[in-house]
Amino acid sequence: MIAFKADFARAEVQPSPNHGERRDGVRPDIILLHYTGMGTAEGALDWLCRPESQVSSHYFIFEDGRIVQLVPEERRAWHAGKSSWHGDIDINSRSIGIEIANAGHPGGLPEFPDAQIEAVIELCRDCGQRWAIAPERVLGHSDVAPVRKVDPGERFPWARLAAAGVGHWVEPAAITGGRFFQKGDVGQPIEALQSMLSLYGYGTEITGEFSEKLKGDVEAFQRHFRPERVDGIADFSTIDTLHRLLSGLPRFS
Repeated sequence: MIAFKADFARAEVQPSPNHGERRDGVRPDIILLHYTGMGTAEGALDWLCRPESQVSSHYFIFEDGRIVQLVPEERRAWHAGKSSWHGDIDINSRSIGIEIANAGHPGGLPEFPDAQIEAVIELCRDCGQRWAIAPERVLGHSDVAPVRKVDPGERFPWARLAAAGVGHWVEPAAITGGRFFQKGDVGQPIEALQSMLSLYGYGTEITGEFSEKLKGDVEAFQRHFRPERVDGIADFSTIDTLHRLLSGLPRFS
């Protein structure tokens, strides 16, 4: 493993061998956040640096806020796997990957410590400014790989990041009664929902049928933007929140 100078001034360097060239000269335009989902931070960091793991990220953030850089930002780290956003399927070439030490769903979704979240905010601000990454392209692994991945999870404080200038967010609409859509439903309203999710960036097919795939996409959206209830049912709260997020994007405003 070859040492390198950290791109983020406060980061320590612990090189991982698991990286390659960004394909076709692509520059990173996504920041992708993960949780490690392992019992200890030390074990997760060790795994990301082992050749046999075939996985890595650009950065690793400990619970106490310490930041380690594993892969130079100009290189393609191996963290996203099979994924897509706005039709792009090589998310590794387009992204800066940040692993956040947290046991995640396997460990009962523990809280993210304040020092750790402050470090996430500081690092995302720095990367976002240097690479001119749009707020709406600060994403979770579950956004680009619904069903297959659920990190950084519904307890990740996206609203706190947004309040600090990181990411795209609107206050979720309150959960109330009224009309909703779920698996098995068909028709124009389902097609409209699929179109909105696709316009935002999700890899949602427009079929007019509320399939298992659409349920997974709705769950991914809820996990990020309406985390109070993640059930894959497109209720008023989910649809209204999605509509307001779309309305706030530069291309739609």
